[in-house]
Amino acid sequence: MEWWRHAVIYQVYPRSFADSDGDGVGDLPGITGRLGHLADLGVDALWLSPFYRSPMVDGGYDVSDYRDVDPVFGTLADFDALLAEAHRLGLRVIVDIVPNHTSSRHPWFVEGRRDRYIFRDTPNGWQSLFGGPAWTQVADGQWYLHLFAPEQPDLNWHNPDVRAEFDDILRFWLDRGVDGFRVDVAHGMIKDLAGVTLFDHEDVHEIHRGWRKILDSYPGDRMAVAEVFDTAPARVARYVSVGELHQAFNFDFLEAPWDPAVLRRIIDASLAAASQVGAPPTWVLSNHDRRRHVTRFGGVRRARAAALLMLGLPGSAYLYQGEELGLPEVLDLPDEVRTDPQWVRSGGAELGRDGCRVPLPWSGDAPPFGFGPGGSWLPQPADWAAVTVEAQRKDPHSTLSLYRDALRLRRPSTTLRWLDAPDGVLRFETETMRVAANLTAGPVRIEEPATLLLSSSEMAGELPGDTTAWWGV
Repeated sequence: MEWWRHAVIYQVYPRSFADSDGDGVGDLPGITGRLGHLADLGVDALWLSPFYRSPMVDGGYDVSDYRDVDPVFGTLADFDALLAEAHRLGLRVIVDIVPNHTSSRHPWFVEGRRDRYIFRDTPNGWQSLFGGPAWTQVADGQWYLHLFAPEQPDLNWHNPDVRAEFDDILRFWLDRGVDGFRVDVAHGMIKDLAGVTLFDHEDVHEIHRGWRKILDSYPGDRMAVAEVFDTAPARVARYVSVGELHQAFNFDFLEAPWDPAVLRRIIDASLAAASQVGAPPTWVLSNHDRRRHVTRFGGVRRARAAALLMLGLPGSAYLYQGEELGLPEVLDLPDEVRTDPQWVRSGGAELGRDGCRVPLPWSGDAPPFGFGPGGSWLPQPADWAAVTVEAQRKDPHSTLSLYRDALRLRRPSTTLRWLDAPDGVLRFETETMRVAANLTAGPVRIEEPATLLLSSSEMAGELPGDTTAWWGV
């Protein structure tokens, strides 16, 4: 079975993982120095959010050079060292590719290569996902499209030069040894300007079929996972049909409330859509763009239960850095430190995504909690002293220990069968375990003759409220 069909992949947001040089910003050597944490945790791979040259208007998702490392993160030699150490530890490495847009500081845009972007004499009424109009006017009166910030002009994927450039970018990183790509806004590269199609245009699949051929031309099961949001499961499945990409993120699961009926409906729909095209389902609870699920679900107890529910499902799972520590969203950042363009362009009406990007706490009793020899680019809460990696590592009841135990016990599975359960409880079995998740506030009795493997909170004869447990089969 290909590794990506059942992998647990850990997302690293480089600015906030670990800082090696004391400038307060995470970097590639910092990540390399902490890879032992990921190996000890038991994940199969790490996904690196962008580390390319960038003005950092959107945290690195505004790329000015796709073949180099931004100096704030290090050098290409630092990347090669990270990749070599990850492979030595048995970890695969996936890197972000950002094909929908470049930075406005990219040489193409600076040199006026308008044929490679989307310029029009008259804009339509589209709005940016970051707020405000999706069109900005240049000096001669024309307008260019940017679905995100004005500093992120959208590329014209009808131009063969754009397609050839990204084919070459993929090969550049594959030749260096990366194991795959996370494709940012994978459904957004083709636009129907005459109609209303911002995303999920039919012609985008031709691009991904071409990329699949490139990936298949390399040894070692290289893969790609698509970011496809605000799209029905049956449509998302088309991105992972035969001859296209390997995985697609499950945003319905990510955005689901703590509700058993809703979660079961999403699980069923996800499994059905994936099975129709022979792809593995994926599951994710948090990422760099969404409020952390500890806060979204209302506390660590539910977050721990959600983690065991997710990791018990068939397919592949994605973890976001810090969720293994039970980190909450930081909601009270001072206005002056917020940098997210969602915050800036909304005039402060939207908090944006900085709260889930606060640097990780590794050790010690005070900020920056071992993040690096200096400070941290976003302030860390003082009470994070209790949730550092160091504080949790030796505590068998910590959230870190729960994740570590779960990944040690987790085994690949491909099928799910629902079992009878009391109201408010999701109960199922796979080839490797039985799982029961009690999404109610009170305890329920679950009769399981098999051996209890793990539970998200202490059990004494009954399954407590807001708790998930695993049993052997």
